[in-house]
Amino acid sequence: MREGTFRNLSGCAISGIFSKSGKRFSGQKIIDSIAVMHERSNGLGGGFAGYGIYPEYKDYYAFHVFYDDSAAKKDCEDFLDSHFDIINLSKIPTRKIPEITDEPLIWRYFVSPLPTKLADSQLDEREFVVRCVIRINTVIDGAYVFSSGKNMGVFKAVGFPEDVGRFYRLDEYEGYCFTAHGRYPTNTPGWWGGAHPFSLLDYSVVHNGEISSYDANRRAMEMYGYKCTLLTDTEVITYIIDYLHRTKGLTFKEISHVLAAPFWTTIESKPREEREELEFLRHTFASQLLTGPFSIIVGFEGGMMALNDRLKLRSMVAGEKDDMVYVASEEAAIRIIQEDLDRVWSPKGGEAVIVTLKEGQI
Repeated sequence: MREGTFRNLSGCAISGIFSKSGKRFSGQKIIDSIAVMHERSNGLGGGFAGYGIYPEYKDYYAFHVFYDDSAAKKDCEDFLDSHFDIINLSKIPTRKIPEITDEPLIWRYFVSPLPTKLADSQLDEREFVVRCVIRINTVIDGAYVFSSGKNMGVFKAVGFPEDVGRFYRLDEYEGYCFTAHGRYPTNTPGWWGGAHPFSLLDYSVVHNGEISSYDANRRAMEMYGYKCTLLTDTEVITYIIDYLHRTKGLTFKEISHVLAAPFWTTIESKPREEREELEFLRHTFASQLLTGPFSIIVGFEGGMMALNDRLKLRSMVAGEKDDMVYVASEEAAIRIIQEDLDRVWSPKGGEAVIVTLKEGQI
């Protein structure tokens, strides 16, 4: 997509901050980080994901929903009321700023599946929630659930990311992990639902790049019941991660070897045990391989993963300071919030940076 008279070949900005100790910090930090990379955006999309932000409702799924109008809101709430126990509902707090306009109705629901509905479905709880989210997003016209995890939430809009952060009052939230995205759309128009992050349950993805394997990836995921309604590659990445981690039980290290699988010549040079594992993943999950330039940050319950494509065609830098881990498209986006780093490095292509609360290490 052209912006003015030139194409921004390295556009989009991503940033992530993670506390290995689980210490919660203000969302202002992630706003400050992504704002440094303002020129990578064009005002057509920005957003954030925060983890650990709803401790008082940590046992309930937090649905963030966009509505086109009150009729869509009524239809969606009727569906929610018949499938979930709604613990709390309210508008998501925002502040009026001139940079953010044409906002939809934005509501938040803390919910728990109704025991009778869950039992009748014969599904486990998370699969039940996934199917309900997909049902709302594909059947109820004018309603879009853009966040559905526990103790986490996505906040996104049309605008520059720093303005989106101010609009959602992100400085008033605290969490142990935040990710952010400034969008330079490649093939899709800027609209509220199409901004990053994309999320399903507690999985969220921010992405810089373009997935040339989108059609093959989409067709493969729709075989497993996912519905790719937004026509964007980041949506299908989110579904792939949900499928590989929640459904197939792969670790995030294994997932990185699926998404950015090493070349066959690289695999052949590995020791036998490692070679056999990589061959198994490459053969078994061939349809989930991502081709094309990308750098992504994946948020999940208790962890964060950053990953480049295997040729490292998009920039990504990582840093550490005490128990904090930082990842961003540019080192400046890290230095603005933590100037004195213990370590800073540029991960190699296909080399995942994975950090979790439990293990407390990369």
